[in-house]
Amino acid sequence: MSVVEKYAEFAVSCGTKYHSEDVLHHAKRALIDWFACTLPGGLEEPAVLMKRALDEDIGRGKSTLLPQGERATTRTAALINGTASHIIEFDDIYRDGLFHPGAPIISAALAVAEMTNASGVDLLRAIIAGYEVANSIAEAVNPHHYEWWHTTATVGFFGASASAAVLLGLNSERTGHALATAGTMAAGLQQAFRADAMSKPIHSGRAAEGGVLSALLAKNGVTGAFDILEGERGFGNAMSANVDWTKSVDMLENNHSITKITQKNHAACGHVHAIIDALNHIRNTNEINPTKIKKIKIGSYQKTYEICHNPNPKTPYEAKFSAEYCAAMAIIKGRALRSDDFLKENLQASSVKNLMNIVDLKIDKGCQNVFPKARSANVEVVTLDDEVFAHFAPTRKGDPDNPLSDSELSSKYTDLVEPVAGKPAGQALLSALWSAEKLRSIKAVSYTHLTLPTKRIV
Repeated sequence: MSVVEKYAEFAVSCGTKYHSEDVLHHAKRALIDWFACTLPGGLEEPAVLMKRALDEDIGRGKSTLLPQGERATTRTAALINGTASHIIEFDDIYRDGLFHPGAPIISAALAVAEMTNASGVDLLRAIIAGYEVANSIAEAVNPHHYEWWHTTATVGFFGASASAAVLLGLNSERTGHALATAGTMAAGLQQAFRADAMSKPIHSGRAAEGGVLSALLAKNGVTGAFDILEGERGFGNAMSANVDWTKSVDMLENNHSITKITQKNHAACGHVHAIIDALNHIRNTNEINPTKIKKIKIGSYQKTYEICHNPNPKTPYEAKFSAEYCAAMAIIKGRALRSDDFLKENLQASSVKNLMNIVDLKIDKGCQNVFPKARSANVEVVTLDDEVFAHFAPTRKGDPDNPLSDSELSSKYTDLVEPVAGKPAGQALLSALWSAEKLRSIKAVSYTHLTLPTKRIV
C-alpha cells in the first residue's frame, strides 16, 4: 500500500470516528483562531484585490467570503479566505513541521462544509483529519524542505485536500486520488516572502483552493499517482531529502498533532516571537528607560537571521519580518504586539528608529541546536550606564509548551474581531464557535453573524 493510500485511510477514519473531548476542544481552538485572523485579513490587500479579479465567481455559490458575507463558489471562497487568513501574520503554527496549518486547511474545510451543509462536528472532524495528515507530512519533509519551499503553500495542499475529501464523503480510494492530485499541484517558493510582495498569503489561498479542487476532481473520478509522495520523482525526493515515510505514517494514530499547535501571540513572523517575549520580560521586570539603552543584543537560530534580519523595514509588511523593528516595539510597548503596532507611522517614529539602530542580531549556537523543535532567543539589553539585563526565552508564548489559555485565545479573538464586526456580533460568533460541535449546520456560524458593516483595522 502506498503512503498516500495510508494517509487516505486515516483521513476517512478521522471523518467518522469518535474523537476525545480534548482533541475536539483543540479543533475548536484552531477554528476560533482562524476566524480571528481571517475577519480582519479579509479587509486587506491582496484579499480585496482578489475579489475584484474574481468578480465573476462572487455573488453566486454556497460558500461565504469573510468578513462581509458575500456568496462565492466553493473554490473561490477557499482561495480568498485562505489568502485572508494568512495576511496579518497571526495564524497558527505547527512548530515541528515549520507549517501554518489553519490558513489552508480550515479555509478549504469551511468552504466545503457550507457547500455540503455539514454539521459543526462534521467540520471539526474534517479539520482534525486535515491537520493530522498535513502536520505529519510537514514534519517528515522538514527541516530540509524549508530551505527552499514555503511549507504552508506545499504541504497545505495535502491538508486542505484531506479535509475537503472528508466533508465530501469520499471513500479511501477516492481520498487517495485527491491527495495524489494535490501532491502534484503543490508549490510555493520562499523567495515570495523575502520581499515586500503579496505572494506569501496567496500561497495559503492556493493551497486551500487546490485542496478543494483535488477533492472535487476525485469525487468525479479523476485519478492521481498513488506514489506521489515516495516515488522516485515524487514529492519527498523532489522537495526534501531522506524522508522516512514509514515513521511519518506510524505517527498518525497516536500523535494528535492538533493538540500541539501554536496560537500566535504577536502579529509578526513566528521567528521573532521569542525575541519579543524575552524583551517583554526584561522590560516588565526592570525599570528601563528606552532612551537610555546603548545596545540590544539578540541571539537566535539561523532562520530568524535569514528571514527576519531587516534593520530598515520600509513597509508594515516588512516590519513584521524585521527582528530589529519588533525588538524596538517590544521595548517601547512591553506587551504583546498587535496589528496596530505595525502601522506605517510607527516605522517613521524617531523613537523606533533609534532603537532599531542599536539592535545587534546574531545566530546563537544553542538556539540553533534545538531548532525546529524549539524557537528560542537569548537577549541582552545594555544601558548607557553599562547595566546588563538578560533573559533567555526557551520557547514562545503560544507554543504547546507555553500555550495561550482559552481566555487568552478569546482575548486575542476579541482584539482582532470586534473592530471589524462590532462587539455583539463578534461575541455571538465566539460563543457559537466554542460550542461548534453542537451546531446542526455550520451555516449558523458562517452566515448569520458575519453579514455586517465592517471597517479596516490596519
